[in-house]
Amino acid sequence: MTLQLTTQNYHSNEANQQYMSVSQYKDFMNCEARAMARLHGWREPESDALLIGSYVHAHFEGTLEQFKDEHPELISSRGPTKGELKSDYLKANIMIEAIEKDEFCMFVLQGQKEILIQADMFGVTWKAKLDVYAPDQDRIADLKTVKSIREKVWDPNYGYVSFVEGYGYIIQMAVYTELERRYTNRDRWLEPLIVAVSKEDVPDKEIISFDEHRLKYELEIVERNMPRILDVKQGIQPPKRCDKCRYCRETKKVTKITHFMDLIV
Repeated sequence: MTLQLTTQNYHSNEANQQYMSVSQYKDFMNCEARAMARLHGWREPESDALLIGSYVHAHFEGTLEQFKDEHPELISSRGPTKGELKSDYLKANIMIEAIEKDEFCMFVLQGQKEILIQADMFGVTWKAKLDVYAPDQDRIADLKTVKSIREKVWDPNYGYVSFVEGYGYIIQMAVYTELERRYTNRDRWLEPLIVAVSKEDVPDKEIISFDEHRLKYELEIVERNMPRILDVKQGIQPPKRCDKCRYCRETKKVTKITHFMDLIV
């Protein structure tokens, strides 16, 4: 029986086992072994960077108080700052203020928040949660918190690229726009935009767009990769290990001697 998606079960193991998502797709592309482990309950600790991003998201979703209740580690429990946000996370409020002071950013973030959609694509049913859904304005938007908007990210296939390419955000927006089109039986795409804010002392911010040609290209790559991913997810093929991620380090068994020149491959 197909699981009916809700906000409460969206990130559950059962939902991830039944549905494909962008985060799961990227997991499989990075390390198949870790992706399969996550499907069966393996988790890695939430980083400070992830918590800061989730804090900012929760504010603009209108769920910040709930988020604080679920993450008491963010709040100081002793001393003169008891009950206040710990210093490591104060930059989240600075980032929020930077966005709220920008009229254009706030305009793009107007719309329905955290909308769940699902649609069949490339041989499997996908799920997605749209940060901002504004079909009346022909737009979907995603809020991203990043170390630096101008940061160069190394990609072994393309060299240095923008954070948007390096972290797979073009793939995300391509899949989201196509899923929304299929979900609504629309004959065209809505415009996908990213509102990005940096974690620097003085936050930078940008509204980022995408050209249709690149979105189509990313969808073609996803389509080519899906047969292998589905074979692994369904147990038809064994998952490959990357031997670099946290899961691979936790479960690693040394079986050979490695030459020092191979350490940077």
